[in-house]
Amino acid sequence: MDMFSKLTHLFQQALETREPSVNLLDSFVDHWKGITNYYIETTGQTRPVKQTDIPWRLKQMLDILVYEEGQQGQEEMGPCMEYLLQHKLLETLCTLGKAQYPPGMNQQVLVFFSKILVQIQKPMLHILNVYRPVQKLVRLCGLLGSQTEKEEAQFMFVVCSRVKQDPYVLNYILEIKKDNHSKRSISTSEDTEKGRSGETVPSNYPTASNPASTSSPQQHSPTDSPSTIFPANAGLIHVLVHLSRSQKSRVALKAFESLLLLVSIPKEDTAVCLAESTPLCQLLAERLCELFSQLPATLEPADIHSFPQTHWSVSFSQSGMQERQSFPGSEHMERFFAWLDFLDHLMREAPKRLAVKLAKEIHHCWLVGVLQHELLQMSEMGVLVNTALLCCSVRHIQSPAMVEELVSFLLGRHTEREQRLDTESHVLRYQLIEHCDHISDEISITTLLLFEELLQKPHRDILFNLVLRNLENRCYVTRTLGGGDDCRHFTDTDPVEENGELEEDPFFTDMYGEDEFNSSEQLLHRPQLMREHRCSGQTQALDIVNSFLCLVPQEAKTSQHVQGARYETYVHDAHGQLKECTAFLLDWDWPKSLKPTELSVSSSDFFEGHFLKVLFDRIGRILEQPYELNLQVTSVLSRLAVFPHPHLHEYLLDPYIILAPGVRSLFSVLIRVIGELMQRIEVIPNFKEKLVHVRRQLMGLDGESGVDHMPLLKGVIILEEFCKELAAIAFVKLPANNKLAEH
Repeated sequence: MDMFSKLTHLFQQALETREPSVNLLDSFVDHWKGITNYYIETTGQTRPVKQTDIPWRLKQMLDILVYEEGQQGQEEMGPCMEYLLQHKLLETLCTLGKAQYPPGMNQQVLVFFSKILVQIQKPMLHILNVYRPVQKLVRLCGLLGSQTEKEEAQFMFVVCSRVKQDPYVLNYILEIKKDNHSKRSISTSEDTEKGRSGETVPSNYPTASNPASTSSPQQHSPTDSPSTIFPANAGLIHVLVHLSRSQKSRVALKAFESLLLLVSIPKEDTAVCLAESTPLCQLLAERLCELFSQLPATLEPADIHSFPQTHWSVSFSQSGMQERQSFPGSEHMERFFAWLDFLDHLMREAPKRLAVKLAKEIHHCWLVGVLQHELLQMSEMGVLVNTALLCCSVRHIQSPAMVEELVSFLLGRHTEREQRLDTESHVLRYQLIEHCDHISDEISITTLLLFEELLQKPHRDILFNLVLRNLENRCYVTRTLGGGDDCRHFTDTDPVEENGELEEDPFFTDMYGEDEFNSSEQLLHRPQLMREHRCSGQTQALDIVNSFLCLVPQEAKTSQHVQGARYETYVHDAHGQLKECTAFLLDWDWPKSLKPTELSVSSSDFFEGHFLKVLFDRIGRILEQPYELNLQVTSVLSRLAVFPHPHLHEYLLDPYIILAPGVRSLFSVLIRVIGELMQRIEVIPNFKEKLVHVRRQLMGLDGESGVDHMPLLKGVIILEEFCKELAAIAFVKLPANNKLAEH
């Protein structure tokens, strides 16, 4: 390599000592004639091109062109470049490459084209005798069984780089027909045609008038998409998508990078061109469907949930290859999620018009065309695996355009309050919510995890669709005779006793015994609530904190028996979650205070919505359900409780509101659970001892041993921790405590 560089340097020195233009041109022409003479003088030989002087002569021609450009002014063209264009040398080289004579000639042509586009600084791709051979060479790339994938990928990358520098040449490379022949206009036509657009050439550049050939389109996609958008000979977009499938990681990486260069061009007309006049979006979405269809149906949900969220480029790195997980189907999963992450990255980098078009194409092609059927199938294993894959996909998706389509697919666009009997307005949404209460615990856990991932997306419609639209009118509270909200006037009677739903609960009045307020769990002294007068929306957060901390009776508490299990451990985490949620709210325009209830809406019309209904049903069975399922239910409810919407805060975290008849809140459901717990404690001998032992087992402090009533004992522990978590959330949501929680 060093010897080659020295020879090149000596050659350039020799050029500098010669008479400029005439001798330089003679040398350039001599090298070209040396190449053409090879074809005249030799016939039928099978020597590879590397055993001839053709590569050397092409290199000398390139060096002359580069040197000549350096000697010319910015707007001037040297005689060697003029000769190359006037005599259509690039066209001839393209033809020689296509003929593959001598063997390996196509590789040499690709290298020459790549280098000339990189090393020549002046714009070239708008010149007829440059972009036409570039078009032809592009159509020679991406063929099955090609031995020149590396050179093809580099050539395509160089072309895309030049397009990124001069976006107006994109229609020349893509062969888009356009009506406007102005210098830098890009067509927005929806028809892709093989044809030459009008070119603009500087006055000292040679021109040609014969149009580029056209060809009829053909069907490319396996789907039912219109065949008219696919050119008969694969163009730039098709070749890049084809190369992205390569088993050679460097080739595939170059194709990925080339696609990223194209879509990240910031010009709006370029985005319109790519979105409306090329099959780019459709081909990318179809590739996603293809990779999804290759995922084995026997994937383990645990492997899917534990699959790491990594950047698409990691799969091409050496470290990424070494750190790959190994389980049945792992390679297929890596390819699918790398492509999904890449598309998501494209949508984040692309102009909005192109990002939206790609997201809609993925929605139509993959979400509706493939995934919806899989989620609604009868096979439990199929539902489980595909819900897990959807959950992992939601975790990967970050681009606003794709999140928008994801929300539309999963939840729909309805804004009116939900009706209890409505199961048909959005079938998929209803079925997914019902799967949270599925007979299969695995399906329930996976679907709850899906909704938890969804609630972490910065999209206003998610929370509104699932919860807020049903709380908007605050029909869950009792109104006074005058029609306003019922402000509590606390007397010597416990507040919740006035709720008709809780009047029959014999255990609630005993829950606030003296022992509760002497407990080490008690962070704050309980104020004299019974003598205060305040509206439900203004209930102090400190009262709420104490209410949740005192909810679990002393006989069922174990935190004080284990180090590091106090309430305060949740405060820091709750503050982090609140900070994360608050960051979403900058553009959400949420109300700062409670909205007055509407007189026109009856409290009997209140329905918490299917999502909260299922969650409340699940939390009501916390003493009977598996430990893992309880963890996921409480995790989703905690996530909802963190959001600082006044109605949501009131409904989930305020124990002191007077609920309308027949209405339940999170606190009232927990009260019922505590009542059931107190009944069951009475019939279990050594309950507290067993409960402490199970907690220590869960924390890894004690070994496994057989204990009766294990689901109940684990449920009690989850219940205690959940109440502490809700208390911490209520505490950090008090404005005065936000800074305190940070420390």
